[in-house]
Amino acid sequence: MTDTAIISRDRDLIIVGGGAVGACLAIAAHGLRTAVVSHERCAATPSRTGALDALLFDARVYALNPGNVAFLRQLGVWQRIPAERVQPVLAMHVFGDDGRSSLEFDAYRAGVPELAWIVEDSALQDALWQAVQAEVLAPAECERLEMGERSAVLTLRDGRRVTSALVVGADGANSFVRRAAGIAATEKGYEQDAVVANFHCEKAHDSVAYQWFQGGPVLALLPLPGRQVAMVWSLPADRAASVSKLAADELCRAVEAAARGTLGKLSLSTPPKSYPLRKLRAQRLVQKRLALVGDAAHVIHPLAGQGLNLGLQDAQALAAVLATREPGRDPGDERLLRRYERQRAEPILAMNAVVDGLFRLFGSEGKQWSRLRNAGLNLTDRLPVLKNILIRQAMN
Repeated sequence: MTDTAIISRDRDLIIVGGGAVGACLAIAAHGLRTAVVSHERCAATPSRTGALDALLFDARVYALNPGNVAFLRQLGVWQRIPAERVQPVLAMHVFGDDGRSSLEFDAYRAGVPELAWIVEDSALQDALWQAVQAEVLAPAECERLEMGERSAVLTLRDGRRVTSALVVGADGANSFVRRAAGIAATEKGYEQDAVVANFHCEKAHDSVAYQWFQGGPVLALLPLPGRQVAMVWSLPADRAASVSKLAADELCRAVEAAARGTLGKLSLSTPPKSYPLRKLRAQRLVQKRLALVGDAAHVIHPLAGQGLNLGLQDAQALAAVLATREPGRDPGDERLLRRYERQRAEPILAMNAVVDGLFRLFGSEGKQWSRLRNAGLNLTDRLPVLKNILIRQAMN
């Protein structure tokens, strides 16, 4: 390979993956000479505006906690999202599977401005890529990753080589970086698919997010600007396939029934899509000259809406470790990267345990389990102090 085929020989950081977590890290790692490698084109599109009733939203949306929204504000990203594309969540109502049990979280009673913000994937991606200043190599396919004593070398499928002190895998659950580095991951399917779609609703949602546990399946309706909601319905794979194939009117009636008519009649605004659900956890987050963030490191069930929140927290933590390293310290030093791994170990383990525990509790069959989980919802609802603790933990 001749020198003319080597680009960015003296980069400090290569980020593989052009999703929200990778883009966020590229912005947060200011001061480092950074390149982003993505198999998809990464560019901002013109902001979309218009009357709320005329707006259509992506079927894929995120519930970002206030801590991550504050982080995005610090990076100058959140301000770039048009106000009409985001929706605060002021309350959350959770219902058990017995038709009577419920749990309510309220921002006002907890003394906080909001519980979360709903933002669609494309609006967030647009804002991030408006702010990215790093070199971007896209579309590009990764072919080989080699770790040397002084640098990491990433070879692309077209023959180009990118060299850097540190490579970060932000390339999703099927991470090339994780596999190329030989980092094992424990993985298990939930035997469920998530069906996502958006609806116009007859009744105002009043900035409330709703969730129904259904003895295994979980239905969530998240508020969008105007009288629209985003649905995430986790269902057994065969049932998810059937639901995804329903005609628009049939799907609306099915969701209305599952939501117990809470928002009145629904009309479909974004066709349904589905994707399989699984959990994944990499056995290591770092090794010399390499780190993993986001879904490359961990994947959880969407019932708590914390997947992207965990990934953005990874990006924030890794950027802080790199920014505060000692003068002259190599960004790819394994001892330095272990600071990031130690910092993230407990939050990731805790979130995995909580989400997996909830899935098992609310998915277990039998009257005894049903009584236990519904009693737990009602008991928690009667303990304001406990609810406030849960709210503040989820907001970080």
